[in-house]
Amino acid sequence: MAGRRGSLRSSKQRNTPGTLRLLLVTLVVLCLGWGVLAALTAEQHASAAATAVNSSEPLSLDAQRLYQSLADADVTVSTAYLYGQNQPVSSRQRYQSDIAAAAADLRTVTAASGNSAISADLATLDAGLPVYTGYVEDGEVYDAVGMPAGGSFLQVASAQMHLVLLPAARGVYAQENAQLNAASAQATGLPLATIAAVACLIVLIVLFRSQRWLTRRTHRTVNAGLFAATLAGVVALVWLVAAVAVGRSDLLTANQHGSAPAQTLAQADIGALQARGDEAMNLISRTGNSGFEADFHTIAAQLDSQLTAAAPGTAPVGQARGDAAAWFAANSQMQTLDAAYNYGAETRLAIGAGPDSSATLFSRLDAALTGAIVTDQATFAAHAPDGKSVFDTLEIAVIVLPLIMAAGCAWGINRRIAEYQ
Repeated sequence: MAGRRGSLRSSKQRNTPGTLRLLLVTLVVLCLGWGVLAALTAEQHASAAATAVNSSEPLSLDAQRLYQSLADADVTVSTAYLYGQNQPVSSRQRYQSDIAAAAADLRTVTAASGNSAISADLATLDAGLPVYTGYVEDGEVYDAVGMPAGGSFLQVASAQMHLVLLPAARGVYAQENAQLNAASAQATGLPLATIAAVACLIVLIVLFRSQRWLTRRTHRTVNAGLFAATLAGVVALVWLVAAVAVGRSDLLTANQHGSAPAQTLAQADIGALQARGDEAMNLISRTGNSGFEADFHTIAAQLDSQLTAAAPGTAPVGQARGDAAAWFAANSQMQTLDAAYNYGAETRLAIGAGPDSSATLFSRLDAALTGAIVTDQATFAAHAPDGKSVFDTLEIAVIVLPLIMAAGCAWGINRRIAEYQ
């Protein structure tokens, strides 16, 4: 009987090195395999965050400025016409600045964007902008000599802006925003990060059970190599979870309280500019066309809903809502005067410098919207780079720590194998 027990122990000892080698290969493969998964997770988040911060958001901002500059140029030249031959120099300078800014942003977006979906819109803008400015120049020439044809040229220019340029600019802006939103969604997504965290937990369980098996087989309380590997795994898991949580929080804040409301407010500002342009064009045409009034009411309803959706509790947006209501009231007075064919009083209300004029109230609304947009963009700039840097650090950690885990397993188990040589 004693001989049989000795034979079993001897057989067990002969089989142990082979078992240890199998365990060594299994643990190293698990650690390195998890490292690949974790590195892929970190790279996906870091790459998406970098795209959002360094590429998509700047391009979205350029597209937004392009869209706003075109709309502002049209409003500026239309309202300036209402002054007759005494157009303010500031209006001409603002129009020229808008056109120069739009041309510069168009060049920037065209050169930097790799989005083929907007190539047709960019081509439309490139070809259509000189046509628009040509109509405006012709209108100004006729207006300067007091000929009524100037108004007709401005109406044609406005039609070019509203039917060709602004739709194309809106298409570019929408596509660039879609890319920004897609990059932000990928950077803050959880599926792959959750899989990586669960996989790390499984590796830690395997390491713990391997340590217990070695303890029973070799009668050693602690295997230093496996302990180091387990400790590195715990650090890796905590680092992964914390980095995803912190980076995701920063990027969500940047999106939800920065870029998203800024996009909504930019649409509101552009809508307000178009509505202001309708005011001016209604006076220029003097046709009694109800289409301008209908367009104004449509845009006004959209503007109210956009301001309600874009961080309604913040002070800048609250100021904009109050200014919008006052401007709508002034426009209602203009429509009453228009119905009575009192174009002189309507024009004074449209371009006057008084506190209750449409010009003054619109300027206040435009300034409030611009201030709110700047505030939201500052929120994005304050949080998005922090989220990106967290994922950049995670990339390094999930490369180094799995290597430490694999090295710890190899060192710890090879020491046990050496005891059987």
